[in-house]
Amino acid sequence: MKKVFYQFALAAGLTLLLNACHKEEIVNISVPLVQAGNVIKSDTLKGSVKGTMLSGKTYYFSTDITINDGDTLLMQSGVKLIALGDGKTAATAPEIFNHGTFISLGTKDQPNYITVNNAADLHAQAATQNYTNVFQGWWGGMVCTPAAATASNPTPLGGDVIIKWTHMEFAGSPAGPNNDAAIYASGDPRWMIYFANIKKNFIVEDSWFFGSKDDNIRTAGGKISIMRNTFELCGGVGGEFFNMKSGTVGDLAYNMCIGSATNSLKASDAGTSGTQCNVNMYNNTMINGGFRQTKTGRGGSIDYEKGARGAIYNNLIVNCRFGIRITSDADVANVVYNNQYFYGYSPAIVAQFYSADGVGVKKSADIISTTPQQNNPLFYGYDVNTYNFTANPGPITANLQPYRLLSISNSNFNTESNSPGINKSKTDFTPMRAVITTGNYGATITLPGKDIGAYQSDGTGNQH
Repeated sequence: MKKVFYQFALAAGLTLLLNACHKEEIVNISVPLVQAGNVIKSDTLKGSVKGTMLSGKTYYFSTDITINDGDTLLMQSGVKLIALGDGKTAATAPEIFNHGTFISLGTKDQPNYITVNNAADLHAQAATQNYTNVFQGWWGGMVCTPAAATASNPTPLGGDVIIKWTHMEFAGSPAGPNNDAAIYASGDPRWMIYFANIKKNFIVEDSWFFGSKDDNIRTAGGKISIMRNTFELCGGVGGEFFNMKSGTVGDLAYNMCIGSATNSLKASDAGTSGTQCNVNMYNNTMINGGFRQTKTGRGGSIDYEKGARGAIYNNLIVNCRFGIRITSDADVANVVYNNQYFYGYSPAIVAQFYSADGVGVKKSADIISTTPQQNNPLFYGYDVNTYNFTANPGPITANLQPYRLLSISNSNFNTESNSPGINKSKTDFTPMRAVITTGNYGATITLPGKDIGAYQSDGTGNQH
């Protein structure tokens, strides 16, 4: 890790140097690719792994791989990591066990991929609404926790997870004997990422998530910064895009969420970490969520429950089964919210902009109505009225939901200049900044924007 820290210091120094220049004097500097440890020479990963996967290379794994405590596995830009499996059993669906540090440094021009060998076929099947194969769960996802204590290492520390400009897809195969029973019961669908380390950082920026079988990401402790990502079509009959439990602290902003099975973002203090779940959710866009959940009374956009607290501002919630849900057992006195923008095609959706089983109420700066199809957000390239369910029955299986309603596809979710959400945000609050490091290994936190939703009229916010 010495080289990692050296590179971090170099990046920080370059940042200070550039910030000292006047705007018209900024010079383009080619930043060298970051490397952690030795280069991985084989294209096949197995057993214990560490080092650097080189830019532009493709790597494969067909059995479980492990990053040990104190080790780092780093993906340079333009790397593909392919899981080879059929998703039928834990033995035939490999998993990444991360007890150290995992870093994926894709870029806008050279994103990384962590996916499966038949990803192109699965995307094509989804586009033609063959959702059975999409939600099979073809690999086991990634579990990020400290290692079990041993006599030689009684206090393993674990490490950070840093994911930037990376596509992650199609996790969810059933758990098996190699999984911790405290995390998964045998046969449970595994999540795309599980992160549980209250002392470490979980940073996800400018990345894409697609096709998980259940929860896409679940955290049970950690300092988080989740910025400018895209979440599409996750959860077959249940599951959240991002499910946070006790010990999770930080910010989620400028995320584009479409086609969730249940909530897009959920905060709950369930667990025994000793640190309250405390998260800010601001300037996110959530569309067509919550309709596949088979259990009654579940959400469809944002959910705070079981002692969780935080701030909820500037979110655009369109045609979700339920809008904001703040249950009576949340830390209600410390859940602050305002400036949401709600749109609903049908009376049933409009009636639950604040869910009927919660304690949330209309706030002074909300854009909200009691009339269906009022306050169209005016997306440049998406007609909100194509999601034309006239009732709010739930569940609605994926096969009854056209693909264009559950994915970005060719749509454009920037809003027109006369959208009701322009200049309607609350900007006089500060992100939590639980992750304080910056640079290659840190968080790039986008401050609250003046326009409601993930896309800003000045070009900031979500960059997808």
